[in-house]
Parts: sequence; C-alpha cells; structure tokens
Amino acid sequence: MITYSDSLDGVTPEQLRGGFFVGWPNPPSAETHFEILRNSALMVLARIDDGTVVGYITAISDGISCAYIPHLEVLPTYQGQGIGTELVRHMVDRLRHLYMVDLVCDPTVQPFYERLGMRPVVGMVLRNYDRQACEPLAPKHSS
Repeated sequence: MITYSDSLDGVTPEQLRGGFFVGWPNPPSAETHFEILRNSALMVLARIDDGTVVGYITAISDGISCAYIPHLEVLPTYQGQGIGTELVRHMVDRLRHLYMVDLVCDPTVQPFYERLGMRPVVGMVLRNYDRQACEPLAPKHSS
C-alpha cells in the first residue's frame, strides 16, 4: 500500500538510495537528496509499508503568488501505478491558492502533465550539468 506524506519524520537518507535521478550522469548523493527534500518549500513523499520512499515531488514558492515544481520522481519499479499522478495531484492541491505553478519538462512527458491540467508554454532555462550532484564548489584561490 502506498501512503502520501508531506513530512520527513522517520525518513533517513538510507531510504533514498533506491535509484532516484535515473539517467543523470552526476546524480546527487542520498544525503544531498535528503537536503533537497528538507529545504523545499513543499514536498510530498510516496512511501511503501516499510517506510521506503518510492516517489516524491518538491516545490519552491514564495507562498503568495507563484511556485515552481523542480522534481517529480517515482522509482522505475513503481512507475505505471498512478503514483506520479497522485504526487502531482497532492502538490497542485497544496498550491491551488497561487496564481502560477510552473515546471519544466521534456516534450516526451508533456502529455502526462496535460492530463493533469497543465499546458505547454515557451520558456528559457540555464542548465549547469556539471553541478547535477549539488556538491559544494571548491573555493576560488586568490592570485
């Protein structure tokens, strides 16, 4: 049975080692993933009976006007069971009071989000792929 929670109570980085960030050449560590969840304005977890996290969604927001959903992931072995849909529904419900809720996604997953009431728009992004692991930058040396 899948349960949904907006709390990290009882969650440890060990429970995030199950294979998130599929396809990322430089994925964050489980400890960094935990910090991403902890520092998000909002997050919802999908967990199985033993407490293992099998999916999550995060949002950053000013809480007044807008929010951005940077992460939605479901472990590959749990995909196709409606977990991603439920995570988005939980998050959108939490953000329904805001004027805008944005996310950026690849064209291949746009139909998924369109089924949930979102629509494609034109946007711009900057991606520093060498920063995917979210590790601290080395200090710059003064000359």
